[in-house]
Amino acid sequence: MTRKTDPTTPKRPSRAVGKKPAPEKPKAPGKPSAAAAGKTAGAQPVLLSGGNPQIPKGYGDAPVRAYIAAMPGWKSEVGRRLDAIIERTVPNVRKAVKWNSPFYGVEDDLWFASFHVFAKYVKVTFFRGTSLDPVPPGASKHPEVRYLDIYEDQLDESQFADWVRQASELPGEKL
Repeated sequence: MTRKTDPTTPKRPSRAVGKKPAPEKPKAPGKPSAAAAGKTAGAQPVLLSGGNPQIPKGYGDAPVRAYIAAMPGWKSEVGRRLDAIIERTVPNVRKAVKWNSPFYGVEDDLWFASFHVFAKYVKVTFFRGTSLDPVPPGASKHPEVRYLDIYEDQLDESQFADWVRQASELPGEKL
């Protein structure tokens, strides 16, 4: 038998008979996100693809040192050597970490070089690299940029220091 209803009577929302809504469960504390984990004291920094450390943007020596300390394996020693050569060659160098890479300049926000970790090498960027003599070997799609890829035990410190000296004397790049 079907029941007829008056079309003017408002409809009630349907509900399963005899069922009560489930009580809300308290949320269990979960693991912090990878980004949050990298910011807690003593936590290991997050490594991005290729082993590049994820370090918060910052200006000065401390963020650069944190980046270098987080570089995996032999690359950390290369980072320390690059940083020491740059400091020795350009005594009042300005430093920052931007886009998960250390940047070096002689004026605030004007940069002459940077480096970045990849799976098998460390890539140094000279922003006015085509003006260096000799020109660093790695070409770029950007007209003035040149790269130097450093593999394990393959840093020519003398040549690198010469490029740093030359690059620091050129107009910096605003990034």
